[in-house]
This record gives sequence, structure tokens and C-alpha cells, in this order.
Amino acid sequence: MGAALRALREERRMTADDMARRLCCSRAKLSKLENGHLRPDLAEVMKILDFLEVTGQRWEEVVKLARDAAERGWWDGYGLAMGDRQRMYADIESGADSIREYNQFAIPGTLQTEDFMWEMVKLAEAERDIDFVPDRMVEARLRRQEQLLGQKGPRYEVILDEVVIRRPTVPPEVMIGQLRHLTETATRHPRVTVRVLPLVADFTGRLLPLSAFFLFTFPDPADPPMAIVDTVNTDIVHVDHDEVMRYTRRYEHLREIALSGAASLGLLIDAADDLEQRIGSSR
Repeated sequence: MGAALRALREERRMTADDMARRLCCSRAKLSKLENGHLRPDLAEVMKILDFLEVTGQRWEEVVKLARDAAERGWWDGYGLAMGDRQRMYADIESGADSIREYNQFAIPGTLQTEDFMWEMVKLAEAERDIDFVPDRMVEARLRRQEQLLGQKGPRYEVILDEVVIRRPTVPPEVMIGQLRHLTETATRHPRVTVRVLPLVADFTGRLLPLSAFFLFTFPDPADPPMAIVDTVNTDIVHVDHDEVMRYTRRYEHLREIALSGAASLGLLIDAADDLEQRIGSSR
């Protein structure tokens, strides 16, 4: 819906600042609406369409998108307690047909064990980086896992940098449980694939992505593919075709040099066994 509104505005050669001023709304609010960061108010969307003199089939298409986007999901019951970023991802995941992710820093939230989640809470508290209520955040993340792994969940593939596996930030016992959980989840769920990008991967002639990123596709043709880039402090959402294709190509490059699904599971098992042995020998 945001992309449709932006396209209509640009067709009329109007800047966001001009439209915000003439509609007597803030530039920030309009930007959030056009970038999919704000749940729309149907009356406001219709006001924008009237201002842009949109009629006929295009009016009906955008209003339908706005109605769909305004529907409340299970995450709305958590308010702000689960954190803005997790709310955004839960919203997007709920309608996705496929999700592809590259992460060189962390275990994906939707594949974390509960023990691992609580260790992440401790780290966030130590850094004073809390914008959520811990109990509710963990509860919401477990709910996201249920949705992702349920019968109607999307196809999900993640490429993890081997650094994430070899350089744990949690106690060894928790990390062992997490590695076992990744293996079991990928083995048990036919729509889930975990791949590992090995430390010795040859990146000659290619650029290593500087940030984790996600690619989403949706069953409704009216919903364009989406790329979200995680820049640690914020998430940049791309729906422009060229930008989405740029990250799609990067993902395909990573996939070409990542281990196969079977080889990745073998590495995860070996990593858990090695860590278990190190714990045993140190006691």
C-alpha cells in the first residue's frame, strides 16, 4: 500500500514535503505510511487519494490494500511490550509466502530456544538497550515461531555465517542447546532450511554484505517482493524492484558458496559435539 501511495504521488510530480504541507500532516508520518512502517487509517488513505484525484479502479485497488493493511494481527495484543522491530517483522511474516535471510551476527529470533532468548535479554539489559518488556518479548517471539513453523507457515531459508556458530555470546550449555535446536528444526520441518556460510568460503570477485538482510515474497500479486536490511539500530525497507533485485542477487551469491542443507546440518552437529567435549574436558 505504501508503495502504491508513493507511486501515485510521484506520478503527479509532488514531493513528500509538499504533500504533507498541503494535507496538514507531518512529513515523518507520511514517510512512515509510504514505507510501510505505520498501520494505515482508512479515512486518511482515502483523504490522500481524494487529494491526488485518484478515481476508478486505482482508487478501489489502493483502498483494498489499505483495508488489508489495517487489519489487526495477534501481535497487536502485545502493544509496545514486544518492541517495535519485532512487531514489524511479525506483521510482515504473517502474510509471507517465502522468507530468505542472511545473518552474519546472530541466531535468527524465530529459531532461538527460550534459554537463548533470555540470555539475549540479559545482554540487552547490560547494554541498557531495552525497548520491550522481557516476559512479553519472549512470549511474543515464541508465538512468532509457532506461526512460522505451523502448517500455514511460509517457506523459510536462512544462511548463517559460521562465525555465529563458532563465536558464541552465551554460556556453552545454552549454545549447545541452541545448535541442537537448529538441527532438529531444520530436520523436522520440510519448509525450513538452514545453511552455513563457511569461514573458508571464497568471495573472490564478490562483495560480502555489510549487514544482515531479509527477502520476502507474498502470495498476493498486489504485494511486491520486499527486502529489509538490518543496520543494527534501524531496519531499511525496500520495495523498489531494482533494490529488491540487488539484494536477491547478493543472496544468490551467498547461497552458491554456502554449504548444502545436509552439509550445514553436519557442521552444526559437529560444532555442538565439539563444544560439549570442551566443556567435559575442562571439568
